[in-house]
Amino acid sequence: MGNVVVIGAGIAGIQAALDIAGHGIHVDLIEREPSIGGHMAQLDKTFPTNDCSMCILSPKMVDVARHPRITIHTCTDVESIDGEVGHFRVILKKHPRYIDESTCTGCGDCIQICPVEVYNRFDAGIGVRKAIYKPHPQVVPDLVIKDPEHCIECGLCYDICGPGSVLHEDKEKTFEIRAASILITTGYAVFDAGKKSQFGHLILPDVITSLELERMINASGPTGGKIRRLSDGKSPESILFIQCVGSRDMTIGRPWCSCVCCMQALKNAMLIKEKNPQMEIIICYIDIRSYGKGYEEYFERAKALGIRFLRGMPSDVLADRNGMTVQVENSENGEVQVIHPGLVVLSVGMGPANGTSSIADRFNIPVEESGFIRPANDAVDTVGTIRPGIYVAGAVTAPKDIPDSVASGESAAMRAYIDAVRTRSA
Repeated sequence: MGNVVVIGAGIAGIQAALDIAGHGIHVDLIEREPSIGGHMAQLDKTFPTNDCSMCILSPKMVDVARHPRITIHTCTDVESIDGEVGHFRVILKKHPRYIDESTCTGCGDCIQICPVEVYNRFDAGIGVRKAIYKPHPQVVPDLVIKDPEHCIECGLCYDICGPGSVLHEDKEKTFEIRAASILITTGYAVFDAGKKSQFGHLILPDVITSLELERMINASGPTGGKIRRLSDGKSPESILFIQCVGSRDMTIGRPWCSCVCCMQALKNAMLIKEKNPQMEIIICYIDIRSYGKGYEEYFERAKALGIRFLRGMPSDVLADRNGMTVQVENSENGEVQVIHPGLVVLSVGMGPANGTSSIADRFNIPVEESGFIRPANDAVDTVGTIRPGIYVAGAVTAPKDIPDSVASGESAAMRAYIDAVRTRSA
């Protein structure tokens, strides 16, 4: 007893686990995906410094894997929880990976030989993956996973695997762990842009989301870092960013600001403009919310690069004979402008992660009308919940950027550490 369970292994959960384990407390880190890392692993750069996202995240992921006081449970969901602070009992369900984790070396020979290609969720649909795969090259733990839904059982992966790690059959496993305290850091989900059908996502091939753009501009992504129109594979002459898609929108019940979208658009626009100075880039916005340290200076840098800011929201994106047409009323002067972008990027907002409400139900803690988990007190206790010993951090309570997610993870970690110490000394 005296251990801590961290549910969700994005940047907030990783930071919390490292902090707690660094103080001598054992941590069980639970992640439902095949690898830890969360959404941050999908990003190319981070604002406002434009540092490589994986250069920050990957060393932390490796530190987690090597830490003697952290046990990683991937492909795992929480089934139930009972007990009280100091004496929680957590039932976990581990989904089949169809890989012998004790012998797999992560060499990737099976990936190379697999003939099946399917939609790659990690690349947001811009790229493809095999039926046996790693979500990305820097996964932790360094293991492949077989997708039984798309596997055609050709047998090639079984034959080429030297250690014989690829399994014909695998079953779900249910097991129990005990903990003094629990952290919920299950993160967020990006808005489904198809719900705003007037913008044409998945209808017009050259309308993409901000997450799809992140994978496109990433040097290790499916296009090798090159901006391409999906309709013809050519580089667009102009790009239009449309902000607040799935944020600040009462018509779809999402009145909140998603916190990161303005800065993400600025970052990606600058990265593109620096490599393609001749390309016209326009950002249509309601308000530019550059609230953090160095963020306003970042905004000024974007304007100095020649990125154009148009205050107004397009009503729709329409196909025409030459590509696309977007009509926007400039709310600063009332002028109606007609734009013909080569590529449209929808800055999709943050919402509660899939399964957040079911997690809250299992833990008997409330969720807000928005679907985010409600902390004990928004002003005084932002990481506590109504149940002693259960804490929340990161974007599970509200949209947060990376620095704020890390800070909340550190705060929750210390609260959980105190509970664990008290349990050991009792």
